[in-house]
Amino acid sequence: MLRYIIKRLLGAIPTLFIIITISFFMMRLAPGGPFSRDRNLPPEIEANMIKAYHMDEPLWLQFLRYLGNLLQGDFGPSFKYKDFSVSELIGGGFPVSLMLGGIAILLALGIGIAAGTMAALRQNSRTDYATMGFAMVGIAIPNFVIAPMLTLFISLKLGWLPVGSWGSAKHMVLPIIALALPQIAAIARLTRGSMIEVLRSNFVRTARSKGLPEQVTVARHALKAAMLPVVSYLGPAVAGVITGSVIIEQIFGIPGIGRYFVQAALNRDYTLVMGVTIFYGVLIIMLNLAADIIYGFLDPKIRYD
Repeated sequence: MLRYIIKRLLGAIPTLFIIITISFFMMRLAPGGPFSRDRNLPPEIEANMIKAYHMDEPLWLQFLRYLGNLLQGDFGPSFKYKDFSVSELIGGGFPVSLMLGGIAILLALGIGIAAGTMAALRQNSRTDYATMGFAMVGIAIPNFVIAPMLTLFISLKLGWLPVGSWGSAKHMVLPIIALALPQIAAIARLTRGSMIEVLRSNFVRTARSKGLPEQVTVARHALKAAMLPVVSYLGPAVAGVITGSVIIEQIFGIPGIGRYFVQAALNRDYTLVMGVTIFYGVLIIMLNLAADIIYGFLDPKIRYD
């Protein structure tokens, strides 16, 4: 197992290098720059700022300088948040995004697995059709549509919860629901399809022939095998919910890493965009590795030799 993990981590280095290279040059090729909006500055001051950030150097030299700093764990200073480094901004925003996305994923797992299992056990019944119908709606409607609808009806018309901002537990309810609904729908569909296939397998028939109660057969045998597609989906899904809740954080005014990413892209804050992109790439690689390791515990046929 340890040998497999080391091999996967070493294999991730070229992937990260490609991500860094493409992101760096794409950001530089985009129109505008970090000081494009500061046209009221005198040309001398603007030239000094460009020189201070080494942006007057050739692009290849800037790239090598950035790689050298990155190897030392330095993401560089933010161009727009003058008093903060990129590491400080990510460190401040990630716990908020982690809390928001973590609760949303746990909620999605609980409801999605239960709904998918119930639909599979009652295949082609009204319960199955209703569950999959709601799942299709949850997948079809994006969260940037769900979030304003929740704000309009629950906050503005009913006045039950705050519209936005961040502070108490009440401020977390609507963002978590908006993040969790599409994941609930996807997990429910994956669980249903996998559970239907597993329930028809030989080892489940054997468990039933031994006289085991249906609840024990489903919980101890079928559910464990049916979780393989869900685990495969959870790797990128968790990373996407935790760091990719860009629109949700922007709509509700949440100071998470996703909101910093949007502002950095609009302001051409090169270092902050690069830092969040690299952080997101590392998170996806680590979560996919964790998903592959969990496979070994769920399926005894898998070996990492």
